[in-house]
Amino acid sequence: MFRNVYIVGLMIFAVIITAFFITNIFFRDMEYYRTSIKMNAFFIPIVMGIGAFLSVTSYSRWKKVLTFREAYGRAFIPMFVGGLLSMAVIFAYISFDKDTKDLLNYQYIESYRQTLEEEYSNAKQVIKPETEEMEELERKYAEGKMRIAEKVTKNEDMFTAKYFMYVFAGYNAYFLLLSLFFGSFFRTRLSERPENLS
Repeated sequence: MFRNVYIVGLMIFAVIITAFFITNIFFRDMEYYRTSIKMNAFFIPIVMGIGAFLSVTSYSRWKKVLTFREAYGRAFIPMFVGGLLSMAVIFAYISFDKDTKDLLNYQYIESYRQTLEEEYSNAKQVIKPETEEMEELERKYAEGKMRIAEKVTKNEDMFTAKYFMYVFAGYNAYFLLLSLFFGSFFRTRLSERPENLS
């Protein structure tokens, strides 16, 4: 089963989509946006890595001798397939479910606002009043508030196709690096190949 890269890709997709809908149903609260970000940053890369590992190891046990290219492809293809399908389905769902999109956009703005306020209050405790640094802090804080107000006024959508393309591009960079690692690690070295052992 793990020797077929497309089946492994579909398994990765199934795990990610299941986690997405569990989060969407059971963790749809005031921390929904932050929970989604944590899932994207930690859970999804781990699932991708496990899928790639299973794909490469099962194939290497079956074939015994593996070139760099084979190991690289065995790692990259399942992650790419799983990632592409996951992003497409999540984007379609968020695009058609207006409540989810509105909630995520609202919580994104609130998260941005909260981060700005925390950074400002923390810096204010350290920086001496009536200094150039304090003026710079106040200026950046005012600019930050203006940016937030602009986003609210424009009713800016942070979950567009462009945003998802950026996220998927980031994942692709991760897929390439991880595949390079698996390709280097699992390839059969020339000295280990059967024709060179005799």
